[in-house]
Amino acid sequence: MADVYFIGAGPGDPELLTVKGRRLIGQVDLVLYAGSLVPVEVVAGAKPGARVADSAPMTLAETHELMAETVASGGTVARVHTGDPSLFGAIREQMALLDAAGISYEVVPGVTAGFAAAAAAKRSYTVPEVTQTLIFTRMAGKTPVPEGEALRGLAAHGAAMCIYLSAGDPEGVQRELLAGGLDAATLVVMACRVGWPDEKVVETELGALAQAARENGFTRQTVFLVLPGQGREDAGTARSLLYDERFKHMYRA
Repeated sequence: MADVYFIGAGPGDPELLTVKGRRLIGQVDLVLYAGSLVPVEVVAGAKPGARVADSAPMTLAETHELMAETVASGGTVARVHTGDPSLFGAIREQMALLDAAGISYEVVPGVTAGFAAAAAAKRSYTVPEVTQTLIFTRMAGKTPVPEGEALRGLAAHGAAMCIYLSAGDPEGVQRELLAGGLDAATLVVMACRVGWPDEKVVETELGALAQAARENGFTRQTVFLVLPGQGREDAGTARSLLYDERFKHMYRA
């Protein structure tokens, strides 16, 4: 039994919270959740008498102090993050403080918006003989990205991409992807507030990405799914070998 549980809340739909995450939220004494991104319905299962606090207006020091106080008094904590804690989740610095204080913790994974967006669009990132690689990334904005991870450089791989935290500059996203060598006809899925009641998913081509984003008001809480090859007429003919009758493996003679 840990003192603190970092729990991935998923993209917004309370039913995309894992069974383990829901169980732990219902057991702990403090539920500390990022209210700017996690709907209150996700933490509605807190037990009677538990403290439920929104961390959105808090600093790192304040969230740590609240967790440490709860543990010191014999309680346990659910630290609830949007999506999956390991992706743009800012858990490293929180865990470092817990390590320094001798407080035990575990991480419970969640559904990230990139996968929820692909599901909502009924699209696959990987396509046999087209692309078998997926890149999660974002554009440089208020915070930089390493020079070697510039969007145009990553686009040069021709792999599928899921771009987070970049809706404020759709022109820049379009420009960098084109500069990286992607075709203007490349399929792009834009998913805004995926998993929320007002979810909106729009498909477009890379050459029209910025215009489509502006026309739909996708200025925040939007992920861009870049899917090379999926707009081609022959993309639908590629098939996985897994269930091909000619493909033999240890479970099928």
